[in-house]
Amino acid sequence: MSDAGTRDGGGGTHGGLRADGGPPEPPERERPDRGAPPYEKPAAAEEDLRDRDDLEADDEDAGFTLSPRRIAIYGAVVFAALAGLYIALPVALDGLTDLRQVIARADPVWLTVALGFNLLSFVAYVALFRGIIGGHAELGDTRSRIDWSVSYQITMAGLAATRLFAAAGAGGIALTYWALRRAGMRRRDAGVRMVALLVLLYGVYLTSLVVFGVLLRVGVLPGPNPVGMTIVPAGLAGVAIIVFLFFTLIPEDVERRLAGWSKGYRRRAIWLRRLATVPALVAAGTRTAMEIVRHPSQGLPAIIGAIGFWAANIAVLWACFHAFGESVPKAVLVQGFFVGMTANLLPFFPGGVGSVDAGMIAALIAFDEPTSAVIVSVLAYRVIAFWLPILPGAVAYLQLRRTVGRWKQVGVRSP
Repeated sequence: MSDAGTRDGGGGTHGGLRADGGPPEPPERERPDRGAPPYEKPAAAEEDLRDRDDLEADDEDAGFTLSPRRIAIYGAVVFAALAGLYIALPVALDGLTDLRQVIARADPVWLTVALGFNLLSFVAYVALFRGIIGGHAELGDTRSRIDWSVSYQITMAGLAATRLFAAAGAGGIALTYWALRRAGMRRRDAGVRMVALLVLLYGVYLTSLVVFGVLLRVGVLPGPNPVGMTIVPAGLAGVAIIVFLFFTLIPEDVERRLAGWSKGYRRRAIWLRRLATVPALVAAGTRTAMEIVRHPSQGLPAIIGAIGFWAANIAVLWACFHAFGESVPKAVLVQGFFVGMTANLLPFFPGGVGSVDAGMIAALIAFDEPTSAVIVSVLAYRVIAFWLPILPGAVAYLQLRRTVGRWKQVGVRSP
């Protein structure tokens, strides 16, 4: 018998078989990309490597810095949008003289009330965030690191980033995700918690559009009820709710199943697993949010915070209307607020400047509210709820950077 098959210095193989008769185990560098079944350990190792690579990328881009040129361009665009919104729009729609008369009649007491409600909206958002993170023991040490103080820093810095970057709060989402990763949370856990927060927050938003739109249209709630402002947005919101409920039907192990269908083709398995990552993440986050709703004892602050955030924001707008001597039916105020907020989805308005303002003004005017009162009330609301929080948000961001620096000094890493 030829001994040509004995090549291994360890004497472990003969004719392609191990000495114990088992299948060969070539070194990983010799394993072919094709023709071999996928194996789980390298995939897990690859996940850990991606986590470490992400953290290194986070370190390099930890400050979310912008070049001076980009900041200058961004500032010029925002200034132009503000000038057009707060000067040109009122002049074109109502005349500058009448607008000045309306502003002169503003009641400072009601504006102070609006500021108080705005403060409550921050408290509610911190409670929402803390409820999503703090009520889950499986998050381990990360839960203890993100206490109420750090939750305030993350949420306020995220709100500021939301106002500075467009597309439905993308800046705030990115900053919050970065902070969770730096706190030591695994990439998937951070993604699931972020999705759960957004599903719970915007679940309240979509449900309100359906409830108030339908009840206004059928006359249960008093106020004007044009179809385009009631049934149409209610229908679209209902479709969005159904889509997210369908996500919960995605199996928890969908990534593994897709990889299994490509057995024997490792590269294809990895590609399919990555392709399934987003729907799997959305499904897991949606299930987490639904679990919180079904068992509120696990995340009661999150439920109260999600409802309270929107209620406090609407209360700011309500107080602004009263500051200018106008009373709007509450159902109309809620529906007009939520319909106008859909303009925040438009990605080409920096920080949402102009889109939400114009959308909310148009929605409330469509409910036959007085034009001059709507304009000044909505613009006052946006100054109080949108622009004023940027300063404390910037301070919170600096505090968060120091907190992240302390975590780094003590060696906090993703598991």
